[in-house]
Amino acid sequence: MKDIKLLTTYEQLKALSDPFRSQLILRLMEKPQTGQQLSEVFDLSRARIHYHLKELEKNELVEIVKREEKNGIVQKFYQSVAGGFVADRTLLPNSGDLSETVRQMMVNMLERSKMRVLSTPEEALQEETGSQDPTDWKYLSSAFEIKATEEDFKAWQKKYYELMDELADIQKKNPTENAKLYYFHSLGIQVDESMFDRKRSEEVES
Repeated sequence: MKDIKLLTTYEQLKALSDPFRSQLILRLMEKPQTGQQLSEVFDLSRARIHYHLKELEKNELVEIVKREEKNGIVQKFYQSVAGGFVADRTLLPNSGDLSETVRQMMVNMLERSKMRVLSTPEEALQEETGSQDPTDWKYLSSAFEIKATEEDFKAWQKKYYELMDELADIQKKNPTENAKLYYFHSLGIQVDESMFDRKRSEEVES
């Protein structure tokens, strides 16, 4: 699976802007699954699942990565072709559809993150230190609003990805038995109104 795939056709853009297909893509970014497995996850018929899978496959957004025979039936395992997607500049005239595609992917990613939080083990949420410094906690849960130029944001974002690679490399180079699996979800977008400032002003008025 590639890290990023370039979307070069309007059909690919439309396929990803479909709410349900973007949910399928996110599932198949995590691990390969069959149509039967996905039909059980989404409680939909196999025929309906296969219809959407074929549309995604036709647009080169998912692919069959392995086949297994079970009870005389060949099962096809589908996987997303990439861990992320970005639109080619030639698609910019369709900016409305492009924005909706990105928005839909973000919303579905938030839903997946919500499910991961709800299923996280209890011990991961038990903070025994009593520290008021969030950097001492064994979990990360924060929201920020920061004013910055687009150039400064992009420069910081580059450092952020480098930092994530640095953390991942620690166990790759020197694996230990006490290492735990951590799930990260980051979201950084421009907004028009500060919710934090509004909340503070509402508290003062009350």
